Amino acid sequence: MTAQIEPDKLGGSDNAVYSLKEVATLEGHSDRVWAVAWNPVQRVIASCSADKTVRMWSYNRSGGREDNGEDGSSKAVEFLPATEITTGHRKTVRSIAWSPSGKNLATASFDSSVSVWERLEGDEEEGESLGEWECVSTLEGHDSECKSVAYSNDGGLIASCSRDKSVWIWEVQPEGDFECLSVLMHHTQDVKCVAWHPREELLASASYDDTILLYVDDPSDDWFPFTTLSGHTSTVWSLAFSPCGSLLVSASDDRSLRIWKREPKTSIVGPGQSVRIGAGTSSLTGGKWDIGLVIPNAHDRSIYSVSWSKSLRASKEVDSSANTRDRGWIASTGGDGHIKVWQIEIDDERKVSHKLIADMENAHGVADVNCVAWSTLEPGLLASAGDDYSSKIWSISG
Repeated sequence: MTAQIEPDKLGGSDNAVYSLKEVATLEGHSDRVWAVAWNPVQRVIASCSADKTVRMWSYNRSGGREDNGEDGSSKAVEFLPATEITTGHRKTVRSIAWSPSGKNLATASFDSSVSVWERLEGDEEEGESLGEWECVSTLEGHDSECKSVAYSNDGGLIASCSRDKSVWIWEVQPEGDFECLSVLMHHTQDVKCVAWHPREELLASASYDDTILLYVDDPSDDWFPFTTLSGHTSTVWSLAFSPCGSLLVSASDDRSLRIWKREPKTSIVGPGQSVRIGAGTSSLTGGKWDIGLVIPNAHDRSIYSVSWSKSLRASKEVDSSANTRDRGWIASTGGDGHIKVWQIEIDDERKVSHKLIADMENAHGVADVNCVAWSTLEPGLLASAGDDYSSKIWSISG
């Protein structure tokens, strides 16, 4: 299955015609697949489902046919079933997230809990098997369905959100312990998504109340929302920061994508205070965030998921400043069954522009597509999860 489109004229300098090609279908779940997540260190991808399980596949390059075009690869990618985790969750597993080390996997469930998993010590990888996984901790406190879970950039924090309108921040401690640092009750409705900044301890949340909140930690007090991003006219389903961290994309039931840009000028914490970056500190603050671009009618129905990665060109460049305009690719998907890829650029006057560079219709047949996720280790590979009980792997080339 392959689809191509001619680039539109809304901006950008890359005039390539790109195509999305299905390279693998990952089957085994017995109910809708809600999310997929690529391990950031190992060649492993995980999926979670309404069947209450997590499945993992390993992947490697094999054969001799070029599949990713511009990324310079010369071999196809082969995916093999590796393991299944029967999580013990009493209801749907809605969201999963790998720790930055790739050693732990967090699962968020409609049973209102978050579980953290680790492969059993000494159960080393043999062949394609990833062995047995054990639950090292269960994070409880939400009063209703957990909708999303995410690790911070250095793995020191976990954020979770729920239908109970709350966002919880947990600190990862030795021996599999977790401490709840903050319970944030600033949304007025169901919280659908949480996403961490790629470099700083800055958290974003999206809600059924049509808003996005951005939070930082006040070292002398508590985590707090320093700004509210408003503009969507219906539920905000998904969020993703750009790889550089200066942009944030939001996806909504109103069928639009909105890109918010950071103007790092305004201090939003007290004198002498700072926002931590990784394990250290920085004089940078959360900054001021404003709307940079609206893509109306980006899809024909609700947009459920977005994922942001470097472009293939940027992934190959040793000098990251070679193209200062390139801000990478956003993948989006939703109830219309399309998977779309958007090129994002920003000019010297900080004007954000976009271009639709690929569009795959009926990506999962007649089923809704619930999630898209770019690979962290294989530039140009994109995973999707659908109501047809499957996950699919796509390559983009031009």
